[in-house]
Amino acid sequence: MAKLGKRMTAAKAAVDVNKHYSVDEAVKIVKDNAKAKFDETVEVAMNLGVDPRHADQMVRGVVNLPNGTGKSLRVAVFAKDAKADEAKAAGADVVGAEDLMESIQAGNMDFDRVIATPDMMGIVGRLGKVLGPKGLMPNPKVGTVTPNVKKAIEDAKGGAVQFRVEKAGVIHAGVGKASFSQDKLAENVKAFIDAVTRAKPTGAKGTYVQGVSISSTMGPGLKIDPNA
Repeated sequence: MAKLGKRMTAAKAAVDVNKHYSVDEAVKIVKDNAKAKFDETVEVAMNLGVDPRHADQMVRGVVNLPNGTGKSLRVAVFAKDAKADEAKAAGADVVGAEDLMESIQAGNMDFDRVIATPDMMGIVGRLGKVLGPKGLMPNPKVGTVTPNVKKAIEDAKGGAVQFRVEKAGVIHAGVGKASFSQDKLAENVKAFIDAVTRAKPTGAKGTYVQGVSISSTMGPGLKIDPNA
C-alpha cells in the first residue's frame, strides 16, 4: 500500500486541481502518470446540465473512436438463418435466438455488446430486466438493432463506444489505453467530447456541458476546458 500511496502522491502533485487543461496537455499528464503494472484505461467523464428522468433531456448515442478503444469486445448477436451466418462470418462471439435468450436467462453473460436484427426484438424484449440494468439492451438509436449485423459487429469490434447519461447527469466512457500515443489518445478524447456535445437533447436548458475530466484507471483526474 505504501508503494501505491507514493505513486498516487507523486501523480497528484503533477496535477493542478484548479486548472482547466487543454486536451493535449491533459493527455500528456495522464500518460506520464500511468505507471501501474497493467495498461491502464483512459476514461473521460462529462457532467451535463440535464435531468435524464425527463425524456427530452435523455442523452445517449454512439461514437466511433478514430483509434479504437484498445479493448477486444465480445459481441453477442440475436439472429436467425442467413443473418446468423452473416454474424458468425463477421466475427460475432455468440450467435443465437431462443437458445441465446435461455442461455442469458440462465446467467451466461460473457459478452460486452448485444446486437439484434429487428425481427428478433420480440425475443430480446423478454430480457429487458436482465440486459437493461447492464446497459446491454439493443437499441436502434445506437445501431445495435439493425438488419446490417456485419457493420454493427465491425463497429463494435473496431471501437464504437456507446454512451448514456446516468441519473446524476454524468456520462463516462473508456476512450483508449495509456499505451496509446499522445496524438491517438487526444483524437479519441476529442471525438468522444464532440459526440456527446452534438447529442444535446431538445430539453436541455442552461449550460449543457458543465464539466469534463480525464483520468487513467489508477491516476488522478484532470479538468479539461471543453472549449479549448
